[in-house]
Amino acid sequence: MRAGLAPAAVGSVITAVSVFDERALTRHAAGAADFVSRLEGRTFTGASRRGKFLWLPLDSPESALIAHLGMSGQMLLRAPDAGPERHERVRIGLEHPTHGELAIVFADQRTFGSLAVDSLVMDGPTEIPAQVRHIARDPLDPLFDDAGFRAALAHRASAIKRVLLDQGVVSGIGNIYADESLWASRIHPESPANLLSTRAVHRLLAEVRSVLAKALAEGGTSFDAQYVNVNGQAGYFAHSLNAYGRGGEPCPRCGGPIRREAFMNRSSHYCPRCQRRLR
Repeated sequence: MRAGLAPAAVGSVITAVSVFDERALTRHAAGAADFVSRLEGRTFTGASRRGKFLWLPLDSPESALIAHLGMSGQMLLRAPDAGPERHERVRIGLEHPTHGELAIVFADQRTFGSLAVDSLVMDGPTEIPAQVRHIARDPLDPLFDDAGFRAALAHRASAIKRVLLDQGVVSGIGNIYADESLWASRIHPESPANLLSTRAVHRLLAEVRSVLAKALAEGGTSFDAQYVNVNGQAGYFAHSLNAYGRGGEPCPRCGGPIRREAFMNRSSHYCPRCQRRLR
């Protein structure tokens, strides 16, 4: 979504903002009028993301439009005269120096997502919205600290999958990509993080990066119509899954049955033959 928005948003002047449902501004405590006034007439200068947060820095001092998509939020690029989207909550009109008039539509069926204008704070050498300070960098971030990640695992006896889903340690690895990365690195999801060797941690990070890069190239993993890119198109990484959602099917590597187990109100999928649990 960030990659799709960037060419249209960066350099665009915000010409109009329409808020149709203030539930979409739960992260903007000052309300709709303040939200609109802080955006109209400003220019987007970048496009960044971390975890489930996406933000577009503004030319106003140290501020950005920030979006958290929740469970069903969408950021869609549309023509300026396009009709309303189903579950449309906010529409932002743009004037781009090359592409002309455009609109960014925030649609959200379940209304768990939210937009806000947030202040930017320093996080190492980069600026991030204040609401994102608690989210760790992800493994595709050039500033991700591999040594710091290894050190964090060494002090955690929790199952490695739980640690991968802890956004205070590492972000960007959801349930699907955790299962796929652990399968690829032959690590059991319940193995204690502090028992992993340095070599195993290096292998895991390499596989996480490989899985995420492939998923991004294929547009993500879409299981229903809510998970789409800025043009409303579904991703097709679901066709590349080796473990997730394949409970009872043969492991693509060894032929043994993939096991599905309950995990934190979700499911884990792994091969008990290929992924031996460390004790």
